[in-house]
Amino acid sequence: VQLQASGGGLVQAGGSLRLSCAVSGRTFSSRAMGWFRQTPGKEREFVAAISWRGGGTYYADSLKDRFTISRDTVKNTVYLQMNNLKPEDTAVYYCAVGAYGSRRLGDFGSWGQGTLVTVSS
Repeated sequence: VQLQASGGGLVQAGGSLRLSCAVSGRTFSSRAMGWFRQTPGKEREFVAAISWRGGGTYYADSLKDRFTISRDTVKNTVYLQMNNLKPEDTAVYYCAVGAYGSRRLGDFGSWGQGTLVTVSS
């Protein structure tokens, strides 16, 4: 499976962005799609995940009120809607395939190349 993340850019604090992750290759109906983010010098951290089959979602506790993950099984695309963005949301955002219910980096793979989100104050 190949993942291609896009939609990053520069936005002012309080603004919104929607990231996309296009999926190609073999299907994975039993797995989940996750978003992680990483800033320089820090470990990649979990943001949100969604069950590809059932659409169930879960989030990092600190982000669940502002971020929404969704998927389009026809377009084979996963989205991350980010609202009320803050400067601390600045990071490279990655999508990956993994085990539903997990927030662990090691339970996800097939990482896309990442898309940079920069939030200015």
